[in-house]
Amino acid sequence: MTVVALCLVAVVTLVGLVWLWPTERATLPGGSTLAAEGIEVVPGRVTALAPCADSAPDAGVQHACEVATVEVLEGADAGASVPVELIGVSARSGITVGDRLQVAAVPGAAGEPTYSLITVDRMGVIVVFGALFVVAVLAVAGWKGLRGLVGLVISGWVLFAFVIPALAAGEAAVPVALVGSTAIMFVVLYVAHGVSMRTSSAFVGTLLSLVATTALGAAGVWAARLSGISTDETITLANLLGDLDFPDILTCSLVIAGLGVLNDVTITQASAVWEIRAAGPHLTRRELFASGMRIGRDHIASTIYTIVFAYAGAALSLLLVLSLYDQPLHLLLSTEQFAEEIIRTLGSGIGLVLSVPLTTAVAALTVRGAQDAVQPARAR
Repeated sequence: MTVVALCLVAVVTLVGLVWLWPTERATLPGGSTLAAEGIEVVPGRVTALAPCADSAPDAGVQHACEVATVEVLEGADAGASVPVELIGVSARSGITVGDRLQVAAVPGAAGEPTYSLITVDRMGVIVVFGALFVVAVLAVAGWKGLRGLVGLVISGWVLFAFVIPALAAGEAAVPVALVGSTAIMFVVLYVAHGVSMRTSSAFVGTLLSLVATTALGAAGVWAARLSGISTDETITLANLLGDLDFPDILTCSLVIAGLGVLNDVTITQASAVWEIRAAGPHLTRRELFASGMRIGRDHIASTIYTIVFAYAGAALSLLLVLSLYDQPLHLLLSTEQFAEEIIRTLGSGIGLVLSVPLTTAVAALTVRGAQDAVQPARAR
């Protein structure tokens, strides 16, 4: 029965991927601003730094200003040294001589280009940390770690090739979240942990918890009257693609944010039930469930802190800003930004808590029965 159900879920997921897969990639209205204005982005290297002529030494972040002399490394002006103004946050980001930047060459009225900062080139640091992460995973987890990394790469591809383009194309966010998350679960669980009934019970538990999380998240977003437009990024997105359903996108973010922790809890619960069965072949399924739940309660007690502090860390700047306002706590908690994080945290937390009994029950029903476990022992 479990195998049939999994095959049905796989078929529905494939149909959903085909149905919702974006045929065209969403673009900015009128095309890319950089391309439309003929702006060329090129790499450069900082060779000197000096304060702006009218910059005060004690200027705040918004008014900070430096001029970087940048050697252009590619493009028509390769080898030339050009001035690039670093304004505001860029002037306080710690840029030093030798750093690599990405700068934009903007054609001037007289034909001479002027250069502005696009971003600091951080790919070197990202690559180093990525390599350290891979080495640490392989050194500690071995082949299982390698399979986990493969699952991570494929899951990332699903996220960036399907989920994000589908949302940008205006597809319904909740179906996209469920289909994309289910596809990711298939990849992560079976690639990392192998094809087995143990993995399948974890998959079923995760799927049931994901559906519950989606329903709770959608209800919370609706009941709290959340618009889904509360940050600079979402305001920009609303200006560019205003026809998107932002409350649904907020629900989608809640589902995807809780996916990783759900996978962790469900595979742990399924493994616990299998290990309990191996240690106690005489236990009934009711006793297996009770033993698994004792482990699960400890897991819940520790994992809920993971979710709360993960969201608190992500929203730390928001918390700092809100702490400066001299307003009653209930007013601060009711603001769009704060309420969003609370609903997201509690919605994921409820799904996480429900995943423990759901997965434990599925594992207790699918693991071999007491009779089957005792028979090999008697045969020996």
